[in-house]
Amino acid sequence: MFARQRELLALLDANGCTLGNLDYQKLLFLYCQELREQAPYEFVPYKFGAFSFTCYADRRKLVQRGLLGEDENRWRLTAAGRRAVTGDRSRHQAAFAQRYRNLRGNALVAETYRRFPYYAIRSEIAARVLAGDEDALRRVEEARPRPRAQMPLTTIGYEGLTLESYLNKLLGAGVTVLCDVRRNAISRKYGFSKSALSRSCEGVGVRYEHLRELGIVSGKRRILETQADYDALFAEYRRDSLPKQSAAIGQIRDWIEAGERVALTCYERLPQQCHRSCVAQAVTMTLGHSSRADHL
Repeated sequence: MFARQRELLALLDANGCTLGNLDYQKLLFLYCQELREQAPYEFVPYKFGAFSFTCYADRRKLVQRGLLGEDENRWRLTAAGRRAVTGDRSRHQAAFAQRYRNLRGNALVAETYRRFPYYAIRSEIAARVLAGDEDALRRVEEARPRPRAQMPLTTIGYEGLTLESYLNKLLGAGVTVLCDVRRNAISRKYGFSKSALSRSCEGVGVRYEHLRELGIVSGKRRILETQADYDALFAEYRRDSLPKQSAAIGQIRDWIEAGERVALTCYERLPQQCHRSCVAQAVTMTLGHSSRADHL
């Protein structure tokens, strides 16, 4: 069991072993904000405020192991779960639970929205739980990312990022369409295979598209040790592959011309070591832009 999963169970134990989904997610969020850099989970603004996809993935694993109950609407520590975390509860967790013991439901949600308004920007219940608090509602509105005027095309690699930090980068840049340019959109890293990434993007208001024809076959990527190796591969890609993909390049151009802000995505953190830079260059040429795409 990962250390973060033990912390998840211990925090639930400190808060009475059973909590509704919304209450536990908000308590976990506040707890993680106190831990800052040591926090076991990151969050994104979601339908009911701060939400961690990774936390729920861990929950499913803990249910499978019998440490959490199979309850759709609540978090419940089983007897096996309590035994597994005996002695794990920290003084910080106990003090945290004591401070928030009387805060549940809408009052708890409102507390997170007032203190951390960014995480309420996609909330479907903000107007209700903050009814009458015009100052809090104004801060939520002000927390919405407002990207500066810029080229409507960017690129991002997920290397070194959690799913939540990756999604927050997309939101901060005002991305509305995420275009996956991997030939095979699978990953051993949680959240970055096609189906999971598509669902997560949809949850934060970003449309996911996959143009696999723009990818590079994996066999050609196996022996890349220096930047010169990457440069040679991408020169070949621009010469032999991209000219055959005018339809895919045109599709990206059409999204942009329709007013979308598009991000091209692949694995590599550095754009100069990823073919998405070649795709971005081809798209900007069709748009008549001389400037390069942004890179997140």
